[in-house]
Amino acid sequence: MPCQLPADCLNEIFEYLDDKKTLHSLLLVNRLYCKISVRILWRNIWNIRYTIARKHQPRVMSTILSTLVACLPDESKELLFKLGIFISTPTLKPPLFNYPALCKVLSINEICQIIHSVLEKIPNTSLLDKKDRNCLIVNEIIKMFITQISSLKELIFYDKIYNIRPNDISFTCFSGEINDCLKDLSELHCSSNLPSEFFNQLSKICHNLRSLNIIMNYESSDDLENSKILNELKKLISLQNNLKNLELSASHGGDWTNIIPALTKHSNTLTKLHINSGYDDSLPISFIALFSTLQEIKFSYTTRTFGEKQFKDFNKLEYANFPKLQYLSIPYNCARPEYIIKFLENNGKNLKNFYIEEVDRALNLSIAKFCPNLKKLSLVFNNDELDTLRIILNSCHYLESIKTRCGEKFLNEKEVLETVAKYSPKNFCELKICYYSNSELLPEDLESFFINWKNRASKTLFTLIIFKKHINKYINLKVSLRNLKLKLEI
Repeated sequence: MPCQLPADCLNEIFEYLDDKKTLHSLLLVNRLYCKISVRILWRNIWNIRYTIARKHQPRVMSTILSTLVACLPDESKELLFKLGIFISTPTLKPPLFNYPALCKVLSINEICQIIHSVLEKIPNTSLLDKKDRNCLIVNEIIKMFITQISSLKELIFYDKIYNIRPNDISFTCFSGEINDCLKDLSELHCSSNLPSEFFNQLSKICHNLRSLNIIMNYESSDDLENSKILNELKKLISLQNNLKNLELSASHGGDWTNIIPALTKHSNTLTKLHINSGYDDSLPISFIALFSTLQEIKFSYTTRTFGEKQFKDFNKLEYANFPKLQYLSIPYNCARPEYIIKFLENNGKNLKNFYIEEVDRALNLSIAKFCPNLKKLSLVFNNDELDTLRIILNSCHYLESIKTRCGEKFLNEKEVLETVAKYSPKNFCELKICYYSNSELLPEDLESFFINWKNRASKTLFTLIIFKKHINKYINLKVSLRNLKLKLEI
């Protein structure tokens, strides 16, 4: 008789399986395997359609919707039936599992999109128009999730929800005795222009958010309502007990200036900050200096004014001190190079990961001078900066990975490989090459690099990742060295 591992051991093993295909296969082994796999798959059911081919997505969305309808309570099913809303279910029998109760992530936007996409292809036989029909189904499904989930971890609710206005979503289900579902909510993704009642209800329930992602959108013409929404949002932010991660995005005229006072309460707890500017290059970022406990800072932008630096007051961060900073990401044209150099002088010592897209020799040399403890580095060299690459490799003794760009006005890939093989520190184990133009790298150049790498004292497994479109000339390359790994990505 075969030995059966205990359920808790199987659960630990299955948790490490990121491959959805494998988990789906385990559904068919036996009931115990099925139970464990279903729980993991339904934890965040909304990301499944992003892991499959586009042509299969309509079928997957239809299956999710029919399963959710099958799980609806009898009163909801009766309401849909009376209004002439008929959505087929996988079987006439009750579902094997209470699928909504297994969810830890609730995406209102995904629910709206699934309903819109699936029902758009079905004739409307209900007593309601399409919009009211969809709103009704959305609210019944949300209510089911809120009442069935014992402890929700992540809530996603943006204002772009496929012809359904945020005001059409009923927030009565976020209050009352059933709020136990939300009391341990740890991650919230939302827009700043959602109805004030949404933020008001969450303020009463959710005080343990660790991660907050807010898209600051344009305000409506109703100044009174705008003020009410803003006050409720600031209250929600202020009431959090241990906020760790914050992402602020501004789009379509949005501005995070007004919520900065509410953020200052978390100056001693915040460890990760992502600032994403949309259509305004004058949004303030100097307030970042208040958060001395930051370990990660990421800047990004959607669009920028041509010829202008995106974050104009970056210079106010020159002398800011972040003694725990380990991760820094700065896009191209974010700020003047001299401001970034001064920032690195004050904060580069403890950096482990640094991603910079600015092309500037002085800035690249400052990395070697001020960032000695780097492990991962992504940067761009001009075609006359091979010596700069060598200086960085000689100065950053803990460096394990570099990502850079090659072709035309940037470094030649053959020279990069030769320099890495000769000067990289002993723990270096990964090189990523992106291409600005067609590659001039020949198979014999790669083979020469592999031979040089084999002769190094260190036998660390080395990974070479080449991002390019034309990879045919490398397909037949024979690599027989055990400590090398070649990965070609299109």
